[in-house]
Amino acid sequence: MSSRNNNPANFANRPKEEVQEIASKGGHASHSGGFASMDPEKQHDIASKGGKASGGSFTQGSERAKEAGRKGGSRSRRTNTEQDVDDDFEGQV
Repeated sequence: MSSRNNNPANFANRPKEEVQEIASKGGHASHSGGFASMDPEKQHDIASKGGKASGGSFTQGSERAKEAGRKGGSRSRRTNTEQDVDDDFEGQV
């Protein structure tokens, strides 16, 4: 078995000049693109649509939405103290 790995991705198997050329490009993107390279007007158009694409899971004014809104957070931070337990069972004796 050879101690040399034939994997072309292994830099040890490449000529020194090729490795130096690849290394000199380090940190530089292979393509230019993305949001930052767009013209400012196109950026503004895209950014101004932020948060507007999703319609949510409820139709405006639906009963399910109202019910969820009433329930939301109503008991999320409450701790079980003796007073809370008494309040929960008030009038059930």
